Amino acid sequence: MEHGALDGIRIIDLTTVLMGPMATRMLGDHGADVIRVEPTTGDSTRNGVPSRNPGMSGFSLNLQRNKRSISIDLKDERGREVILELAKTADVLVTNMRAEALGRLGLDEDSVTSINPSLIYCRANGFAADGPYKDKAAYDDAIQAASGLAGLFTATTGRPTYVPAVIADKVTGLHIVQAVMAALIHRYRTGVGQHIEVPMFETMVSFNLVEHLRGAAFEPPEGAFGYERLLTPARRPYETVDGFVALLPYTDKNYEDFFGFIERPELANDKRFETHNARVANTSELYELIGEAAQYKTTGEWLEFCDEVSIPAAAVLDLAKLEEDPHLSQVDLVQIIDHPTEGKYRYVRDPVRYSESSTGLHRHAPRLGEHSTELLAELGYDRETITEMVREGVVTSTS
Repeated sequence: MEHGALDGIRIIDLTTVLMGPMATRMLGDHGADVIRVEPTTGDSTRNGVPSRNPGMSGFSLNLQRNKRSISIDLKDERGREVILELAKTADVLVTNMRAEALGRLGLDEDSVTSINPSLIYCRANGFAADGPYKDKAAYDDAIQAASGLAGLFTATTGRPTYVPAVIADKVTGLHIVQAVMAALIHRYRTGVGQHIEVPMFETMVSFNLVEHLRGAAFEPPEGAFGYERLLTPARRPYETVDGFVALLPYTDKNYEDFFGFIERPELANDKRFETHNARVANTSELYELIGEAAQYKTTGEWLEFCDEVSIPAAAVLDLAKLEEDPHLSQVDLVQIIDHPTEGKYRYVRDPVRYSESSTGLHRHAPRLGEHSTELLAELGYDRETITEMVREGVVTSTS
Protein backbone atom coordinates (compact mmCIF):
# COMPACT_ATOMS: atom_id res chain seq x y z
CA MET A 1 0.00 0.00 0.00
CA GLU A 2 1.12 3.59 -0.64
CA HIS A 3 1.72 5.74 2.41
CA GLY A 4 -1.38 7.09 4.15
CA ALA A 5 -1.47 10.41 5.97
CA LEU A 6 -1.61 8.64 9.36
CA ASP A 7 1.12 6.06 8.84
CA GLY A 8 2.96 5.67 12.14
CA ILE A 9 0.02 6.86 14.27
CA ARG A 10 -1.35 4.31 16.74
CA ILE A 11 -5.01 4.57 17.78
CA ILE A 12 -6.69 2.62 20.58
CA ASP A 13 -10.29 1.98 19.53
CA LEU A 14 -12.31 1.49 22.71
CA THR A 15 -15.69 2.12 21.05
CA THR A 16 -18.91 0.24 20.42
CA VAL A 17 -21.72 -0.18 17.89
CA LEU A 18 -21.39 2.16 14.87
CA MET A 19 -20.39 5.77 15.58
CA GLY A 20 -16.96 5.10 17.07
CA PRO A 21 -16.04 2.10 14.91
CA MET A 22 -16.92 4.09 11.76
CA ALA A 23 -14.65 6.95 12.86
CA THR A 24 -11.74 4.68 13.70
CA ARG A 25 -12.27 2.79 10.44
CA MET A 26 -11.81 6.05 8.57
CA LEU A 27 -8.63 6.79 10.54
CA GLY A 28 -7.43 3.27 9.72
CA ASP A 29 -8.13 3.86 6.04
CA HIS A 30 -5.62 6.72 6.28
CA GLY A 31 -2.95 4.28 7.46
CA ALA A 32 -3.20 4.51 11.25
CA ASP A 33 -2.46 1.38 13.27
CA VAL A 34 -5.91 0.98 14.83
CA ILE A 35 -6.09 -1.48 17.72
CA ARG A 36 -9.68 -2.55 18.16
CA VAL A 37 -10.38 -3.39 21.82
CA GLU A 38 -13.48 -5.51 22.36
CA PRO A 39 -14.99 -7.45 25.26
CA THR A 40 -14.51 -11.20 25.22
CA THR A 41 -18.07 -11.56 23.88
CA GLY A 42 -17.33 -9.16 21.02
CA ASP A 43 -19.03 -5.90 20.09
CA SER A 44 -22.78 -6.17 19.51
CA THR A 45 -22.42 -5.45 15.80
CA ARG A 46 -20.27 -8.57 15.41
CA ASN A 47 -23.17 -10.77 16.42
CA GLY A 48 -25.71 -9.36 14.00
CA VAL A 49 -27.18 -11.27 11.09
CA PRO A 50 -26.70 -12.19 8.37
CA SER A 51 -23.25 -13.67 8.76
CA ARG A 52 -21.34 -16.62 7.36
CA ASN A 53 -19.39 -17.30 10.53
CA PRO A 54 -20.10 -16.31 14.14
CA GLY A 55 -18.82 -12.87 15.02
CA MET A 56 -18.34 -11.73 11.41
CA SER A 57 -21.57 -9.96 10.48
CA GLY A 58 -22.10 -7.79 7.44
CA PHE A 59 -21.65 -4.76 9.72
CA SER A 60 -18.21 -5.96 10.75
CA LEU A 61 -16.74 -6.50 7.30
CA ASN A 62 -16.44 -2.79 6.55
CA LEU A 63 -16.65 -1.24 10.04
CA GLN A 64 -13.69 -3.24 11.33
CA ARG A 65 -11.36 -3.18 8.35
CA ASN A 66 -7.85 -1.78 8.71
CA LYS A 67 -7.77 -2.71 12.40
CA ARG A 68 -6.10 -5.26 14.64
CA SER A 69 -8.39 -6.95 17.17
CA ILE A 70 -7.62 -7.65 20.81
CA SER A 71 -10.38 -9.07 23.01
CA ILE A 72 -10.05 -8.26 26.73
CA ASP A 73 -12.02 -8.70 29.94
CA LEU A 74 -11.67 -5.17 31.30
CA LYS A 75 -13.16 -6.16 34.65
CA ASP A 76 -10.06 -8.23 35.32
CA GLU A 77 -7.21 -6.10 36.65
CA ARG A 78 -4.83 -7.76 34.20
CA GLY A 79 -7.09 -6.70 31.33
CA ARG A 80 -7.08 -3.11 32.54
CA GLU A 81 -3.29 -3.22 32.75
CA VAL A 82 -3.15 -4.32 29.09
CA ILE A 83 -5.11 -1.21 28.07
CA LEU A 84 -2.77 1.01 30.08
CA GLU A 85 0.25 -0.64 28.48
CA LEU A 86 -1.30 -0.07 25.06
CA ALA A 87 -2.04 3.55 25.96
CA LYS A 88 1.64 4.12 26.75
CA THR A 89 2.42 3.28 23.10
CA ALA A 90 -0.52 5.14 21.54
CA ASP A 91 -1.05 8.53 19.99
CA VAL A 92 -4.85 8.56 20.28
CA LEU A 93 -7.49 6.76 22.33
CA VAL A 94 -11.11 6.95 21.14
CA THR A 95 -13.97 5.74 23.31
CA ASN A 96 -17.72 6.15 23.61
CA MET A 97 -18.03 4.37 26.96
CA ARG A 98 -19.92 6.26 29.63
CA ALA A 99 -17.87 8.36 32.02
CA GLU A 100 -18.91 6.40 35.08
CA ALA A 101 -17.92 3.08 33.47
CA LEU A 102 -14.54 4.50 32.49
CA GLY A 103 -14.08 5.79 36.03
CA ARG A 104 -14.86 2.40 37.57
CA LEU A 105 -12.33 0.76 35.27
CA GLY A 106 -9.68 3.39 35.92
CA LEU A 107 -9.67 4.29 32.23
CA ASP A 108 -10.93 7.88 32.51
CA GLU A 109 -9.07 10.75 30.86
CA ASP A 110 -6.95 11.69 33.87
CA SER A 111 -5.94 8.13 34.72
CA VAL A 112 -4.87 7.30 31.17
CA THR A 113 -3.20 10.56 30.24
CA SER A 114 -1.25 10.57 33.52
CA ILE A 115 0.83 7.71 32.08
CA ASN A 116 1.04 9.25 28.58
CA PRO A 117 0.69 13.06 28.72
CA SER A 118 1.04 13.41 24.94
CA LEU A 119 -1.97 11.13 24.33
CA ILE A 120 -5.01 12.54 22.55
CA TYR A 121 -7.98 11.18 24.52
CA CYS A 122 -11.23 11.49 22.55
CA ARG A 123 -14.51 10.58 24.23
CA ALA A 124 -17.77 10.66 22.28
CA ASN A 125 -20.88 10.82 24.42
CA GLY A 126 -24.60 11.46 24.09
CA PHE A 127 -24.63 14.85 25.80
CA ALA A 128 -21.92 17.25 26.94
CA ALA A 129 -20.54 16.45 30.38
CA ASP A 130 -21.31 19.88 31.86
CA GLY A 131 -25.04 19.81 31.10
CA PRO A 132 -28.05 18.35 32.94
CA TYR A 133 -28.47 15.57 30.32
CA LYS A 134 -24.93 14.27 30.83
CA ASP A 135 -26.03 10.92 32.30
CA LYS A 136 -28.84 10.17 29.85
CA ALA A 137 -28.53 7.12 27.61
CA ALA A 138 -28.17 8.02 23.93
CA TYR A 139 -28.78 6.10 20.75
CA ASP A 140 -29.41 7.42 17.28
CA ASP A 141 -33.23 7.55 17.47
CA ALA A 142 -33.17 9.45 20.76
CA ILE A 143 -30.69 11.97 19.38
CA GLN A 144 -32.71 12.45 16.18
CA ALA A 145 -35.67 13.33 18.41
CA ALA A 146 -33.80 15.45 20.96
CA SER A 147 -31.89 17.46 18.34
CA GLY A 148 -35.01 18.51 16.42
CA LEU A 149 -34.27 16.41 13.36
CA ALA A 150 -37.27 14.09 13.77
CA GLY A 151 -39.48 17.12 14.47
CA LEU A 152 -38.62 18.74 11.15
CA PHE A 153 -40.68 16.06 9.44
CA THR A 154 -43.84 17.38 11.09
CA ALA A 155 -43.93 20.06 8.41
CA THR A 156 -43.67 17.53 5.58
CA THR A 157 -45.44 14.40 6.84
CA GLY A 158 -47.67 15.73 9.63
CA ARG A 159 -45.80 13.87 12.35
CA PRO A 160 -42.25 13.45 13.65
CA THR A 161 -40.30 10.84 11.68
CA TYR A 162 -36.87 9.28 11.87
CA VAL A 163 -34.44 9.51 8.97
CA PRO A 164 -34.07 5.86 7.82
CA ALA A 165 -30.34 5.89 8.54
CA VAL A 166 -28.28 6.14 11.73
CA ILE A 167 -27.49 9.69 10.73
CA ALA A 168 -26.66 10.99 14.23
CA ASP A 169 -24.10 8.22 14.69
CA LYS A 170 -22.54 8.86 11.31
CA VAL A 171 -22.45 12.66 11.51
CA THR A 172 -20.92 12.43 14.99
CA GLY A 173 -18.43 9.87 13.67
CA LEU A 174 -17.29 12.38 11.06
CA HIS A 175 -16.81 14.97 13.81
CA ILE A 176 -14.69 12.47 15.74
CA VAL A 177 -12.43 12.09 12.71
CA GLN A 178 -11.96 15.82 12.16
CA ALA A 179 -11.43 16.39 15.90
CA VAL A 180 -8.72 13.73 16.09
CA MET A 181 -7.03 15.09 12.96
CA ALA A 182 -7.08 18.63 14.39
CA ALA A 183 -5.67 17.43 17.72
CA LEU A 184 -2.88 15.57 15.93
CA ILE A 185 -1.93 18.77 14.08
CA HIS A 186 -2.04 20.70 17.35
CA ARG A 187 0.24 18.13 19.00
CA TYR A 188 2.59 18.22 16.00
CA ARG A 189 2.92 21.99 16.47
CA THR A 190 3.07 22.09 20.27
CA GLY A 191 3.99 18.60 21.47
CA VAL A 192 0.95 18.67 23.75
CA GLY A 193 -1.85 16.10 23.88
CA GLN A 194 -5.39 16.94 24.94
CA HIS A 195 -8.83 15.69 25.92
CA ILE A 196 -11.61 15.90 23.31
CA GLU A 197 -15.35 15.64 23.94
CA VAL A 198 -17.65 14.96 20.97
CA PRO A 199 -21.30 15.02 22.15
CA MET A 200 -23.94 13.62 19.80
CA PHE A 201 -26.75 15.96 20.91
CA GLU A 202 -24.85 19.19 20.43
CA THR A 203 -23.30 17.91 17.20
CA MET A 204 -26.70 17.19 15.67
CA VAL A 205 -28.28 20.47 16.85
CA SER A 206 -25.38 22.29 15.20
CA PHE A 207 -25.83 20.16 12.07
CA ASN A 208 -29.56 20.95 11.89
CA LEU A 209 -29.09 24.68 12.37
CA VAL A 210 -26.78 25.14 9.38
CA GLU A 211 -29.78 25.90 7.15
CA HIS A 212 -32.67 25.93 9.62
CA LEU A 213 -31.46 28.80 11.82
CA ARG A 214 -32.62 31.20 9.09
CA GLY A 215 -34.31 34.33 10.47
CA ALA A 216 -33.72 33.21 14.03
CA ALA A 217 -30.01 33.92 13.45
CA PHE A 218 -30.84 37.54 14.31
CA GLU A 219 -31.72 38.83 17.74
CA PRO A 220 -34.46 39.87 17.86
CA PRO A 221 -35.48 37.31 15.22
CA GLU A 222 -36.12 38.46 11.67
CA GLY A 223 -38.10 35.30 10.97
CA ALA A 224 -38.81 31.81 12.21
CA PHE A 225 -36.56 28.78 12.45
CA GLY A 226 -36.69 26.58 9.34
CA TYR A 227 -35.75 26.87 5.67
CA GLU A 228 -39.06 27.00 3.84
CA ARG A 229 -37.80 25.35 0.67
CA LEU A 230 -37.08 22.16 2.58
CA LEU A 231 -40.17 22.12 4.78
CA THR A 232 -42.92 21.40 2.29
CA PRO A 233 -44.56 18.05 1.47
CA ALA A 234 -44.21 19.03 -2.18
CA ARG A 235 -40.43 18.57 -1.97
CA ARG A 236 -40.12 14.97 -3.02
CA PRO A 237 -38.96 12.77 -5.88
CA TYR A 238 -41.52 13.26 -8.63
CA GLU A 239 -43.40 10.46 -10.35
CA THR A 240 -42.72 10.10 -14.07
CA VAL A 241 -44.23 7.89 -16.75
CA ASP A 242 -41.94 5.01 -15.72
CA GLY A 243 -40.49 5.76 -12.29
CA PHE A 244 -39.37 8.63 -10.07
CA VAL A 245 -36.93 11.48 -10.56
CA ALA A 246 -35.41 14.26 -8.47
CA LEU A 247 -35.73 17.57 -10.31
CA LEU A 248 -34.19 20.71 -8.85
CA PRO A 249 -34.14 23.76 -11.09
CA TYR A 250 -32.42 26.34 -8.91
CA THR A 251 -31.08 29.38 -10.76
CA ASP A 252 -33.11 31.90 -12.74
CA LYS A 253 -31.71 30.36 -15.94
CA ASN A 254 -32.66 26.86 -14.76
CA TYR A 255 -36.25 27.95 -14.32
CA GLU A 256 -36.35 29.78 -17.64
CA ASP A 257 -35.20 26.57 -19.36
CA PHE A 258 -37.55 24.38 -17.33
CA PHE A 259 -40.64 26.49 -17.99
CA GLY A 260 -39.77 26.54 -21.69
CA PHE A 261 -39.43 22.74 -21.75
CA ILE A 262 -42.89 22.23 -20.22
CA GLU A 263 -44.30 24.81 -22.66
CA ARG A 264 -45.12 27.35 -19.96
CA PRO A 265 -42.52 30.07 -20.77
CA GLU A 266 -44.71 32.81 -19.27
CA LEU A 267 -44.05 31.41 -15.78
CA ALA A 268 -40.48 32.69 -15.93
CA ASN A 269 -41.90 36.20 -15.53
CA ASP A 270 -44.51 35.25 -12.96
CA LYS A 271 -43.97 37.33 -9.80
CA ARG A 272 -44.21 34.15 -7.71
CA PHE A 273 -41.26 32.52 -9.46
CA GLU A 274 -39.04 35.13 -11.10
CA THR A 275 -36.49 35.48 -8.26
CA HIS A 276 -34.92 33.06 -5.81
CA ASN A 277 -36.56 34.66 -2.78
CA ALA A 278 -39.94 34.65 -4.50
CA ARG A 279 -39.55 30.97 -5.33
CA VAL A 280 -38.63 30.14 -1.72
CA ALA A 281 -41.71 32.04 -0.49
CA ASN A 282 -43.88 30.05 -2.92
CA THR A 283 -42.06 26.74 -2.65
CA SER A 284 -45.11 24.52 -2.17
CA GLU A 285 -46.92 25.93 -5.18
CA LEU A 286 -43.79 25.79 -7.33
CA TYR A 287 -42.90 22.21 -6.40
CA GLU A 288 -46.48 21.03 -6.98
CA LEU A 289 -46.24 22.56 -10.45
CA ILE A 290 -42.99 20.67 -11.11
CA GLY A 291 -44.58 17.45 -9.87
CA GLU A 292 -47.56 17.91 -12.14
CA ALA A 293 -45.30 18.41 -15.16
CA ALA A 294 -43.01 15.50 -14.29
CA GLN A 295 -45.65 12.82 -14.77
CA TYR A 296 -45.95 13.41 -18.54
CA LYS A 297 -42.41 12.40 -19.47
CA THR A 298 -40.20 9.40 -18.79
CA THR A 299 -37.35 9.52 -16.32
CA GLY A 300 -34.92 9.19 -19.23
CA GLU A 301 -36.45 12.18 -21.02
CA TRP A 302 -36.13 14.30 -17.92
CA LEU A 303 -32.52 13.32 -17.35
CA GLU A 304 -31.58 13.99 -20.96
CA PHE A 305 -33.14 17.46 -20.89
CA CYS A 306 -31.72 18.38 -17.49
CA ASP A 307 -28.21 17.28 -18.47
CA GLU A 308 -28.39 19.40 -21.61
CA VAL A 309 -29.21 22.60 -19.67
CA SER A 310 -27.36 21.82 -16.40
CA ILE A 311 -30.39 21.39 -14.16
CA PRO A 312 -29.61 19.12 -11.19
CA ALA A 313 -31.58 15.89 -11.65
CA ALA A 314 -31.25 12.22 -10.80
CA ALA A 315 -33.17 9.01 -10.98
CA VAL A 316 -33.93 7.48 -7.58
CA LEU A 317 -31.30 4.84 -6.86
CA ASP A 318 -32.33 1.48 -5.44
CA LEU A 319 -29.38 0.38 -3.27
CA ALA A 320 -29.96 -3.19 -4.45
CA LYS A 321 -28.96 -2.01 -7.95
CA LEU A 322 -25.68 -0.30 -7.10
CA GLU A 323 -23.74 -2.31 -9.66
CA GLU A 324 -26.07 -1.12 -12.43
CA ASP A 325 -25.15 2.53 -11.94
CA PRO A 326 -22.65 3.37 -14.71
CA HIS A 327 -20.85 6.07 -12.73
CA LEU A 328 -20.41 3.97 -9.58
CA SER A 329 -19.20 1.08 -11.69
CA GLN A 330 -16.66 3.29 -13.44
CA VAL A 331 -15.19 4.76 -10.25
CA ASP A 332 -15.15 1.42 -8.35
CA LEU A 333 -16.68 2.80 -5.18
CA VAL A 334 -18.08 -0.62 -4.29
CA GLN A 335 -15.85 -3.57 -5.11
CA ILE A 336 -16.31 -7.28 -4.62
CA ILE A 337 -13.20 -8.69 -2.98
CA ASP A 338 -12.17 -11.80 -1.03
CA HIS A 339 -11.91 -11.98 2.75
CA PRO A 340 -9.53 -14.67 4.07
CA THR A 341 -12.27 -16.37 6.13
CA GLU A 342 -15.58 -14.88 4.98
CA GLY A 343 -15.24 -15.26 1.21
CA LYS A 344 -16.41 -12.65 -1.27
CA TYR A 345 -17.88 -9.44 0.11
CA ARG A 346 -18.61 -5.87 -0.93
CA TYR A 347 -15.88 -3.45 0.07
CA VAL A 348 -16.85 0.23 0.04
CA ARG A 349 -13.67 2.26 -0.45
CA ASP A 350 -13.05 5.69 1.03
CA PRO A 351 -14.77 8.05 -1.46
CA VAL A 352 -12.14 10.80 -1.13
CA ARG A 353 -9.09 10.73 -3.38
CA TYR A 354 -5.72 12.34 -2.65
CA SER A 355 -2.95 13.26 -5.04
CA GLU A 356 -0.09 12.66 -2.59
CA SER A 357 -1.33 10.34 0.16
CA SER A 358 -3.66 7.38 -0.07
CA THR A 359 -6.44 5.50 1.64
CA GLY A 360 -7.06 1.86 1.05
CA LEU A 361 -7.45 -1.64 2.36
CA HIS A 362 -4.38 -2.94 4.15
CA ARG A 363 -6.15 -5.27 6.61
CA HIS A 364 -9.41 -7.14 6.18
CA ALA A 365 -11.79 -7.02 9.15
CA PRO A 366 -10.26 -9.26 11.83
CA ARG A 367 -11.93 -12.03 13.75
CA LEU A 368 -12.56 -11.33 17.43
CA GLY A 369 -9.21 -11.43 19.21
CA GLU A 370 -7.31 -12.30 16.05
CA HIS A 371 -4.34 -10.17 17.11
CA SER A 372 -4.53 -10.61 20.89
CA THR A 373 -1.37 -12.68 21.25
CA GLU A 374 0.49 -10.62 18.65
CA LEU A 375 -0.25 -7.37 20.47
CA LEU A 376 0.55 -8.78 23.91
CA ALA A 377 3.90 -9.98 22.58
CA GLU A 378 4.58 -6.51 21.16
CA LEU A 379 3.95 -5.09 24.62
CA GLY A 380 6.56 -7.43 26.10
CA TYR A 381 4.38 -10.14 27.63
CA ASP A 382 6.14 -13.51 27.56
CA ARG A 383 4.61 -16.62 26.04
CA GLU A 384 3.82 -18.23 29.39
CA THR A 385 1.93 -15.16 30.63
CA ILE A 386 0.01 -14.85 27.38
CA THR A 387 -0.99 -18.52 27.51
CA GLU A 388 -2.17 -18.11 31.08
CA MET A 389 -4.23 -15.00 30.24
CA VAL A 390 -5.89 -16.79 27.34
CA ARG A 391 -6.57 -19.88 29.44
CA GLU A 392 -8.15 -17.82 32.24
CA GLY A 393 -10.29 -15.75 29.87
CA VAL A 394 -8.55 -12.42 30.46
CA VAL A 395 -8.08 -12.21 26.70
CA THR A 396 -9.64 -14.10 23.82
CA SER A 397 -7.41 -15.24 21.01
CA THR A 398 -8.39 -16.69 17.64
CA SER A 399 -4.90 -16.54 16.13
